[in-house]
Amino acid sequence: MSEEIKTTEEIVEVIPEAMPVVDTPVIAEVIAEAVPVKVATVATGNVAVAHERVERGADRGARGGNKGGRPGGRQGGRPRAPREKPEFDSKTISIRRVTRVVSGGRRFSLSVALVAGDRNGRIGLGTGKALDTQVAIEKALKAAKKNMMTLRLTKNKSLLHDVTAKFKSAEVMIMPNKGRGLIAGSSARPILALAGLTDVTAKFYSGTKNKLNNARATMKALETLAYRHGDAPVAATKVPEAVVEVVTEIK
Repeated sequence: MSEEIKTTEEIVEVIPEAMPVVDTPVIAEVIAEAVPVKVATVATGNVAVAHERVERGADRGARGGNKGGRPGGRQGGRPRAPREKPEFDSKTISIRRVTRVVSGGRRFSLSVALVAGDRNGRIGLGTGKALDTQVAIEKALKAAKKNMMTLRLTKNKSLLHDVTAKFKSAEVMIMPNKGRGLIAGSSARPILALAGLTDVTAKFYSGTKNKLNNARATMKALETLAYRHGDAPVAATKVPEAVVEVVTEIK
C-alpha cells in the first residue's frame, strides 16, 4: 500500500487488499482501526471553485501588477501611446449664452471667444457659436487658426515700438518695457502671453469691461507689427542624414 493516498476512490480500492474479508461488522471496524490508512481531504463543491478563483486572481496579479491590494489588477497592462503635443496653445477669453427670438419662442446657444498661439510670435483670435460648449470651442479654435498672424519681434521677444489701437469703445496702448516682464490685464494678458511676448506693458484707456472688444482692440494693435501675407519667415526643418546621403548619391 502506498504511503500517500489523495482520493477516496483509491482508498476504496486499497482497503480490500489490506484487510481480510469478514462478515461481522464489529470485527471489520476493529480491523479498519488497526490498519494505518492515510486519508487526504478532497475539496469539493463551492470550496474548490473559491480556491480556483483565488489561484486565477493570483496569476493575473503576478502578470499585470496589483492594483488597490486586490488580485488581478490592471496597473501593469498595455502601455498607452504618448499624446502628441498640439501645434498651438489656446485660452478661452469669454463664454456667453446668447438668445435668439423666433416665432416658436426663444432659442439659446453658447458663444465662445478664444485665442490661440505658439508662444513664438504667432497669434490668432476666433469666435464660435453652437448649442454645445465643446462644439463652440472647436469652431472658435478653427477660426483662430484661420486668422493667424506672425508678429515682428525683437531678439528678447519684445515689441519694436509703442502701438495703439481702438475698437468700438475699447482703446489700448501696448509698449515695450525692458526687464519688467509682462504687465497686462483683461483680455490683453492671454493674447500677449500666447504670442510669446515677455517685456511688454498693456494699458486700457477705456472704461469698458467687454472682454471681446478688448481682445479685438489688442489684436488690432498687434496687426501693425505683423508680417504681410507671404512675407513671414519660414521655420527651418531638419532633414534626416540618410535622406541627404541619398540625394547626394543621385546627383
